[in-house]
Amino acid sequence: MTEDVFKALADPTRRCILDELVERDGQTLFEICTRLVTRHGLGLTRQAVSQHLAVLEAAGLVVTRRQGRYKFHDLDTAPLQLIVTRWLSPEAPESRP
Repeated sequence: MTEDVFKALADPTRRCILDELVERDGQTLFEICTRLVTRHGLGLTRQAVSQHLAVLEAAGLVVTRRQGRYKFHDLDTAPLQLIVTRWLSPEAPESRP
């Protein structure tokens, strides 16, 4: 799972998506696309953003929830905490590989 997190974080577009979710959690695909264009100048298709979100979701960094016909994306920092704990607090039992 750690490899998935590093792969997800390696892409600058995915880091921008995470930055946007840090600022405002619970966004739809449309909202994320709009923020990427207006705030970062990234004119990506919805399909491209959706693929980036799928990588982030596979890494556990983004979780989705459905409300009616809308799908909301929320940031989950637990995978990042596991990485931080692994190297900054190596004595913690849950941080051992």
